[in-house]
Amino acid sequence: MSKSISYSDAGVSIDNANLALDKIKTFAKSTFNRQTLTEIGSFGGMFSGAFPEMSEPILVASADGVGTKLKIAFETGIHHTIGQDLVNHCVNDILVQGAKPLFFLDYFATGKLEPATTVAVVEGISIACQENSCVLLGGETAEMPGFYADGEYDLAGFIVGVVDKSKVIDGRNIAAGDVVLGLPSSGLQTNGYSLARKLFFEVGGFSVDSHIDELGETVGKALLKPHASFLKPLDALLDSGRIKGLAHITGGGLLENIPRILPSNVAVEIRRGTWTELPVFGLMQKLGNVEDLEMFRTFNMGVGMVVICAEEDKALLEDNLGECFEIGRVVEGNKEVSIV
Repeated sequence: MSKSISYSDAGVSIDNANLALDKIKTFAKSTFNRQTLTEIGSFGGMFSGAFPEMSEPILVASADGVGTKLKIAFETGIHHTIGQDLVNHCVNDILVQGAKPLFFLDYFATGKLEPATTVAVVEGISIACQENSCVLLGGETAEMPGFYADGEYDLAGFIVGVVDKSKVIDGRNIAAGDVVLGLPSSGLQTNGYSLARKLFFEVGGFSVDSHIDELGETVGKALLKPHASFLKPLDALLDSGRIKGLAHITGGGLLENIPRILPSNVAVEIRRGTWTELPVFGLMQKLGNVEDLEMFRTFNMGVGMVVICAEEDKALLEDNLGECFEIGRVVEGNKEVSIV
């Protein structure tokens, strides 16, 4: 009699998935609010679409991943912050249009499901959701043998937020003479990791455990610094009408993200030296003899979010934003950004 073949013989463990799911349900439930209408495990997550305090609510959605920062998590075995990176990146992406997050869904895929790793990642997601008043409404955990290298996984997220139409921030009123403020990043955020890994590991010959005095920590810790959410410092200002434009500094750096919010008749001049450039950027530039242009179009260089306002509103914003820097000005031009 031939042996009976099960799903586990094909490399998929339903038992492991159930172990992880039990923990995931607990994390997700900790993020629920009165607008959450379903439990984890439903085919679709349901969320109330009633916004009585808004005259014309607009939904704003975004989807993203964390790129090859995942490779640093694999090499260090530290997985609890990568979920925070994912949520905060997505929160910032809708925040630039004035939207506050409503709910989040994640996609976690791996070759062989390791419950402890999966739980650590989702715990990070739930922590960031709580910090951003965002419901973890659902998601997908996929085990696909042979598709990923052992110990590796992929991670992506989808977010939906809301803003009243009259409060949308779209940059249309940005004009020459406006002030450009920068909110500091904690590190690379979630972009430029392919170049960073090449510089540190191939060119520099370091490992994730190498302690570098210039950084004051190991390479792994420096590269895993969580991507910050800018919702809290900006929250009280979103409805003020004082913010003309916001730009999340992700892939493309200052040079390619600021033009996304500029009208066609203006440009931005950024004055280097007006903010704190973190040591990790200077070290990478030195390791690879990387040109300034390449650094500024690959990395955030220490600026995580750009805020543009009128000169007369600068003091108000600075008082409410906490740590920020005046990094440049809006000038007449054609949507370009220059570093001076």
